Amino acid sequence: MSPPTSLKLTLQPPMDSLKGRRRSASLVKVEEVGGRVEEVLDRSAYVNINANWVNAKGAWLIHVVLVLMGKIIIDTMPGMTQQISWTLVNLLYLTLSYLMFHWVTGVPFHNDLHAGAYDDLTLWEQIDDGAQYTPSKKWLFTAPIILFLASTHYTNYNLWLFAVNLSALIVLAIIPKLPQLHRQRVRFLAEDLSGMSTPVTPSSEKHLDPPAITHTHFP
Repeated sequence: MSPPTSLKLTLQPPMDSLKGRRRSASLVKVEEVGGRVEEVLDRSAYVNINANWVNAKGAWLIHVVLVLMGKIIIDTMPGMTQQISWTLVNLLYLTLSYLMFHWVTGVPFHNDLHAGAYDDLTLWEQIDDGAQYTPSKKWLFTAPIILFLASTHYTNYNLWLFAVNLSALIVLAIIPKLPQLHRQRVRFLAEDLSGMSTPVTPSSEKHLDPPAITHTHFP
């Protein structure tokens, strides 16, 4: 009688079936920043001198002074026409104001007083503690529109220059100041930070690992 033979089967499901499939990144993601309770408390601890200057005396007049100074400097360039001059003044004002009020975030000085509570907020979002329709924000909203109307008039209502100035006004001055976009950030190709993976159901043919089948013979 031949000795008994035992067959030992070891089933090892592949690791890929347990890990699942990582969730892909979102193409466009809109998220709100600066709304945590601890950040609100840190912002109220001290006066934000980075944003309070817009309510100081002469803060509104400085916009007019800078526009006039820029106009005088640009007019000194040889061969400069009034149409190009006003267009350049308008575009430079809109670009610089966009960078200052809507691009740069945080506080450049005494940031430790607020424990980084303003790190994610632009200057526009810091003004008047984020309140909308305040006198300062109304002036900052109106000033680029007045400059646009002036540049349109002094360019003799040239259609192409009007289109350029109007597009810059909408993109750089009006849209970023809308209350609907307050503290909203648009992220492109944002990673999913939820840490969850999409489960994958393993196929039946992967349940058996052929190299794991061993034969053991006993005497």
